[in-house]
Amino acid sequence: MGSARFGKWWTAPLLVFVAGAALGQQPSLTLREAIDQALGRSPQTAEASADVRAADAAAGMARTALLPRLSATEDISRGDDPVYVFGSRLRQQEFTQSDFSLNSLNRPAPINNFATRLSGQWMLFDWFATEKRIRGARLAAAGANSMTGAASQRVVLQVVQGYQAVLYAQRQAELARSEQETAEALLRDAQSRVKAGTAIESDLLAAQVNLAERQQDRIAAEGGVDDAWAALEAAMGGGFAVRPALTPMQAKSFPDGDLDQDIQAALRARPDLKALQQQSASQQQAVKAARSDFLPRVSAYGDWEMDRQTLAGSGGDNWVAGAQLNLDLLPLGKRAKLEEAQAADRKLAAQEQAVELEIRLAVNRAFTGHQTAERMVVTAQASMEQSAEGLRILRNRYDAGLATMTDLLRAEDAQRRSRNDYWRAAYGNAVAYAELLYATGQITPDSAENLQ
Repeated sequence: MGSARFGKWWTAPLLVFVAGAALGQQPSLTLREAIDQALGRSPQTAEASADVRAADAAAGMARTALLPRLSATEDISRGDDPVYVFGSRLRQQEFTQSDFSLNSLNRPAPINNFATRLSGQWMLFDWFATEKRIRGARLAAAGANSMTGAASQRVVLQVVQGYQAVLYAQRQAELARSEQETAEALLRDAQSRVKAGTAIESDLLAAQVNLAERQQDRIAAEGGVDDAWAALEAAMGGGFAVRPALTPMQAKSFPDGDLDQDIQAALRARPDLKALQQQSASQQQAVKAARSDFLPRVSAYGDWEMDRQTLAGSGGDNWVAGAQLNLDLLPLGKRAKLEEAQAADRKLAAQEQAVELEIRLAVNRAFTGHQTAERMVVTAQASMEQSAEGLRILRNRYDAGLATMTDLLRAEDAQRRSRNDYWRAAYGNAVAYAELLYATGQITPDSAENLQ
C-alpha cells in the first residue's frame, strides 16, 4: 500500500503538469487527480504503509517460534588447568596411558582445543501459547492495514477541503475584481456627474472611498487564494512549479441520507474503529497466551561437538539429545505479565466504546451540518437573486436622479454580501458533504470525485 500502491495514479498527471509548463501552457488539475497525487506522496500514507510492513514482519517473527532453533559455535581455547586438560584430551579422543601418571594429572602441559558445536532446541508443546501469539500478531497486522485505510481517508478529506477552499478563494477573488471594476466605473460616472453639475462633491468622495475599499477587498482576496493553495499543496504532499488551473466552483446539491442508517454504516465501515477492534482481538490473544505460560512446556534439544588440538586436525566428536519438561514453580513475573495484558485488554475495550460514541457524535454533527448547508445554499441563492434585482431597480432610479449615491452604494453592498454568502454556502455544502462521507467511513477517491 502507500506510495507503491497509488504511484500509478499520480505519475501520469504529474507528467502532464511538467509537459504543460514546458510548452508555456497552464496545466489543469481535477479533484480526482489531486487526490491520487496526495495518496501517492502524502507522508501520512507512507507512515501507515511502514506500520503495515512492521506489523507483517512482527507476524512473521511470531511464526518462527514454531520452528526449531539451530546454532553453530567455534570455540578456541588453551590452558593447563588439570580438569581442562583432562577433559579436552578425553573429548579429543587422544588419551594415552602416560596421561594417567600423577605428574601428568597434577601438572599437565598446556594444550589447545578447537571445539565446533552444533546445538538445536525445539518447543514441542506449550499449550498453544505460540499459536495464540501468532493469531494475535496476525490481528495486529490486520489492524495496521485498517489504519492505512483510515490514513487514506484522512488524506482524501484534507485534499477535498483544500481543493474546495481554493475554488472558494478564487471565486472570492473573481468577485472582488468584478466589484473593483464596478467601483471604478461608478467613480468615473460620479466624476462626469459632478462636472455636469448633476451630482454633488460628496457623491464623488463616496465613490472614491468605495473604490479604495474594493481595492482592499481584491488584495485580501488574492492573498486568500495564495493561502488556500498553500494548504492544498500541503495536503497533497508537495507543491507545483506552475500552479494548475481549476474548474470554477459550481454549487451542487447532494443526496439526503438517513441519520440512523448513516450511523450504522459508520460503525460497520470506519477503518479506524475496525483497526481498534482488531487490536482488541489481538490483545485478547495476548491474554490467553499469558495464561498458557503458567502451564508446563515440553521441548527437545540436541548437541553435537567435535574437539581437536589444531583447527584442521582430526579429533573426537560426541553428541547428546533429550527432551525436557519445564514448569515454573514461582511464576511471579508471569503473573505480573498476565495482569499487564489484562489491563491492556480492558483499556482497548474502553477505547473501543469511546470511539463508537465519538463516531456516533461525529456522524450526527456531520449529518446536521450537511442538512444545514443544503438549506443555506437555497436561501443564499434566493437572497442573491433578490439583491441583484434590487440593485438593478436602484441603478435605474439613480440614473434617473431619483436615488442618491449612498442608496446605490448600500444596494451594491447588499448584492456583494449576498454573492459572497452564496459562494460561501456552496463551499460549505461541498465540505459538509465530504465530512459526512468521512464520518461514515465512505469517503474514497471515487465518492469524492462527485464533489467537483
